[in-house]
Amino acid sequence: MFKHQGKRRTPKHNLQIASLLSFVAGIVNVAGFLAVAQLTTNVTGHFAFFVDEMFKLKFIQSAIYFLYVIFFFIGAFCSSFLVELISRKNEIYMYLVPIAIECGILLLIALYGDELVPLSPNLIACSLLFAMGLQNSLVTRISNSVVRTTHLTGLFTDLGIEISQLFFYSEKERRKKLFTSINLKLIIICFFFIGGILAGVLYSKIGLTVLLIGSFALFIGMIYDHLKVRVKLIARKYRN
Repeated sequence: MFKHQGKRRTPKHNLQIASLLSFVAGIVNVAGFLAVAQLTTNVTGHFAFFVDEMFKLKFIQSAIYFLYVIFFFIGAFCSSFLVELISRKNEIYMYLVPIAIECGILLLIALYGDELVPLSPNLIACSLLFAMGLQNSLVTRISNSVVRTTHLTGLFTDLGIEISQLFFYSEKERRKKLFTSINLKLIIICFFFIGGILAGVLYSKIGLTVLLIGSFALFIGMIYDHLKVRVKLIARKYRN
């Protein structure tokens, strides 16, 4: 699901990566908000708060909101930069490295986040926003902008458009594409909600340790994808 791109990428690959990463984003979204009372999977609200605080002349608070936006941007930049850099050496690992970094960030916050929240909640927020920037950039690039997993605004917009189009298009191929796209968006929304509900239920009992579930899910997905590629390469070698 991480390796295939371009013409080799199928709707099945998009469904796999969408379900995994939207599940993780749902966990991060709820856990981050409950821990530091900030959105940690997108920056739309933070930009609005940044402007609002600027007009109130609260420059320190506005700088913090601007920092949130910047860390999401840096995460997106680093993800794309690493993919380009690693692809020139070994394409097998180019998408695994950003996922491994995200996995590591979630693991560290799961282990030490509850201790850091009283001391530096902004550090938690910035770290999670950086991780979501990594993820959003990575999945956007892999899927050629078909899959988005860290926020739902655009998904619900596209879903509304595509469902409305079902009333006007009767061509078999066009309807098939619409149903495939609608199914993908519903999967993303459902797994985002599942991750969020799970985080909400468990946060009151284990706090930010709930992020271990997201980190573990990424680790399993990463190992599964890597082993699958390795098996295919070995099988191809023996066939030749």
